[in-house]
Amino acid sequence: MAELHIVRDHALGLAKARKIAFKWAEQVETEFGMECTYQEGDSADEVTFSRSGVKGTLLVSAKHFDLRAQLGFLVGAFKHTIEAEIVKNLDALLTAPAKKRASKKAA
Repeated sequence: MAELHIVRDHALGLAKARKIAFKWAEQVETEFGMECTYQEGDSADEVTFSRSGVKGTLLVSAKHFDLRAQLGFLVGAFKHTIEAEIVKNLDALLTAPAKKRASKKAA
């Protein structure tokens, strides 16, 4: 069984990180047919996601995102492609708030 572990640090705080995590969960549900469950906590949230051949969690805190996933045998053959897509989507969501702040300052 192949495993993915992706960590992204940020300085957004929990409220903004939570919004990004909600968007991420919506994306993976739509694009990849994942079933996601979102559980809010006092200091961190947890998104649990799964579909045939994939299961994992995204831990969301005020300072980082920590994604861990287990890929089944058949899906594991595409580990690098799946990892690249997750990284691309998560990084795009994380850079969006910075781009908004930069465009507001420029205006």
